[in-house]
Amino acid sequence: MKYINAADVLPMELLKELSNYVNGQLLYVPSMESKKSWGSKSGSKLYYEQRNRDIVNLHRKGVNIDELCGRFHLSYDTIRKIIKSA
Repeated sequence: MKYINAADVLPMELLKELSNYVNGQLLYVPSMESKKSWGSKSGSKLYYEQRNRDIVNLHRKGVNIDELCGRFHLSYDTIRKIIKSA
């Protein structure tokens, strides 16, 4: 993130008003654009949702947790949490 001097981009009236609140301090102004949720841009979210559905479905079909651990390379506790959250 690049530092921008407020005096270079804000009108003097707004700059004076802001100085009443944060005079001489750094101020972060968050973007007004809506942020995308985690993994939505890269596709990771969909990947993990599908993987977790596969784990739950296989467990419902009788595949035991130890076998799911080996198949998906996850710990026993992680598999249990996925199954329990479904």
